[in-house]
Amino acid sequence: MLAMLFIFRLTAHIPIPGVDLENLKAFFKSNQIFGLMNLFTGGGMENFSVVALGVGPYITASIIFQLLVMIIPQLEALSKEGEYGRQKINQYTRILTVPLAFLQGYATIILLRQSPKTVITSTSPLSIILMIITMTAGTIFIMWIGELISEKKIGNGISLLIFAGIVSRLPTSISQAFVSFDRAQMFNWIIYAILAVVVIAGVVVVSEGQRNIPVTYAKRIRGMRMFGGTATHLPIRVNMAGVIPIIFAISIILFPPMIAQFFIGAQTHLIAEAAKWIIAAFQNRIFYGVFYFIMVVFFTYFYTAVIFHPEQISENLQKQGGFIPGIRPGKPTSDYLQHTTTRVIFVGALFLGAIAVLPLLVQEFLGTNSLVIGGTSLLIVVSVVIETLKQVQSQLTMRDYEGL
Repeated sequence: MLAMLFIFRLTAHIPIPGVDLENLKAFFKSNQIFGLMNLFTGGGMENFSVVALGVGPYITASIIFQLLVMIIPQLEALSKEGEYGRQKINQYTRILTVPLAFLQGYATIILLRQSPKTVITSTSPLSIILMIITMTAGTIFIMWIGELISEKKIGNGISLLIFAGIVSRLPTSISQAFVSFDRAQMFNWIIYAILAVVVIAGVVVVSEGQRNIPVTYAKRIRGMRMFGGTATHLPIRVNMAGVIPIIFAISIILFPPMIAQFFIGAQTHLIAEAAKWIIAAFQNRIFYGVFYFIMVVFFTYFYTAVIFHPEQISENLQKQGGFIPGIRPGKPTSDYLQHTTTRVIFVGALFLGAIAVLPLLVQEFLGTNSLVIGGTSLLIVVSVVIETLKQVQSQLTMRDYEGL
């Protein structure tokens, strides 16, 4: 896994020819939308490397197919066919990633060409096509690396790649913060430190928090032996979705202003004005923060609905002779699980949304943009570390069990 992460970080520092990196970095500092995009790529976009698009197109393809599974009956039936269905949907997702990466690469180049300072120095059609093909190939390459990491059962490969990108930028950000240190900003630094500790503690508490629903198994007698009669619990986690809602929300937020850039120079006055309004709206911190918060909450519920199926759990409990005390088996159990999950997830959704907009609130109240690491980045780092530790512990436990 470490070798794969090293290869990913190496490719993030291989720039594509025909780009002025100094002007590109200046452009990123003045555009928060591209700053979010850079979060996905671990600095690959800021360096305009061969992996400049990061895993964004793959995540977008995943969102599209998860929505289609809930809408199209054929895909829903395929998703219920176990490992075979999962592999087929993953294959469709990979195929869709290619045209999405091509389109996003083209859109990115068009946006950078509209920068006040010259970013794209080579504008010939052949150079543009080669840039797009290179970025598309880079996305497919790191998508493959992410899937290889996931197969090792150490954690989600895509999340680990984003985690590696964030952590790799941390030493540089801290060194720059110390170089530009001003005693007059000591109060701000103290606030940052307190918020960092609170956020880390909150992420750990919410990630580990769960509601235990009691489950009792009825006694069954087979021959001379008695089975069941035990009491256990069904854990409902406060945050089942992990960092996926944050990643999905960022993917969605990037698209409206990116698409609107294409229509600024439209001949139709109404379309051109609408495009300018969308870009201005997403540059407004209040609108951007509210929209970001809503998207995170929505995707928390959406992804929970994708991975948690009360009907299936209720059916499995009934087959195994289990029941929730005071709740009838079947649909009443399913309704109870759905109602309980909705209430528990509400806390996790609000927490994720608050963490996502925390940097905007801090910058607004303190009047500064010198955050070393934002709430979103901190959430991803802590959550991925917790999940990876659990996966490693699970693998060690399985090996000890097999060795007995």
